[in-house]
Amino acid sequence: MAKAKHTKETYIDWYRLMLLIRRFEEKSAQMYGQNKIRGFCHLYIGQEAVVAGMVSAKQKGDKVITAYRDHGHALAMGIPANAVMAELFGRIDGCSKGKGGSMHMFSKEHDFFGGHGIVGGQIPLGAGIALAEQYNGTDNVCFCYMGDGAVRQGALHETFNMAMVWNLPVVFICENNNYAMGTSVERTTNVLDIYKIASGFDMPAEQVDGMSCEAVHESMERAAKRGREGKGPTFVELKTYRYRGHSMSDPAKYRTKDEVIEYQKIDPIEVVKETILKNKYMTQKELDAMDEEIEKEVADSVEFADNSPFPDASELYTDVYETEYPFIVEPSNEIIFS
Repeated sequence: MAKAKHTKETYIDWYRLMLLIRRFEEKSAQMYGQNKIRGFCHLYIGQEAVVAGMVSAKQKGDKVITAYRDHGHALAMGIPANAVMAELFGRIDGCSKGKGGSMHMFSKEHDFFGGHGIVGGQIPLGAGIALAEQYNGTDNVCFCYMGDGAVRQGALHETFNMAMVWNLPVVFICENNNYAMGTSVERTTNVLDIYKIASGFDMPAEQVDGMSCEAVHESMERAAKRGREGKGPTFVELKTYRYRGHSMSDPAKYRTKDEVIEYQKIDPIEVVKETILKNKYMTQKELDAMDEEIEKEVADSVEFADNSPFPDASELYTDVYETEYPFIVEPSNEIIFS
């Protein structure tokens, strides 16, 4: 039996978090089919180890920002399932008051800065968050996630340059699931090892198995340590895989069923479960009980979301400016001729 690399508690935490994300996303797909969730909806099924390994490596106060496939990140950062599901339903009790939906989850309380629908739009913001931490003299870092499609955006190169010049405490993380929507990495670049992009900026970088909680955790620890010690940014390419299509409307006909099956053989949840059982950290009966508990938590989140009201129309005018903005005036019926 291979010796476990981390503590019993760490493996159990990884398993519970990944199972919560998996069950939550499965239920989200079901709710989308029932028209409870509308608009775009990008599921995280298969990529759970990417956030599980990060959360176990981060410290309190670290910030996280990501793109539109953000349900898993929101749950990993501690936002309650109730608030995430209510946001998916577009209800007032959602973490973004029902105004963000699937792609725009936010919670300042949980140090989670989105959820961004514009491809690559979060990358400069991640550097900005890191700049704020540097300016305030903390030892916090920002974990800035992106997909393999976002690395083609010009904003990434501008941000990488600035992050290196200013020595920012930011960990740039590419979740490389092989497809930018339906376009494979091979069709968009001749640099198939995405982490090598960072070499043009002399930025430390590495490629890591994103299906392994252990590998993700260790890479995040290394990168975060570098940032905390004032040694600047790191670029980490996590090789992962999504089992579902790009979004709920994507049948994923650009890949074979055999390809999906091969990745499911190294499913991160099953790998961690095997470690837990082999090391006798929990029994199968205890794991089954945990699964039942999580399924109830997810079911309760659906009930909570269903019972939450839609935002009032007046909410269109709230959360736009941080403070009262003096140039907003009440609309007038008076017609002015000049």
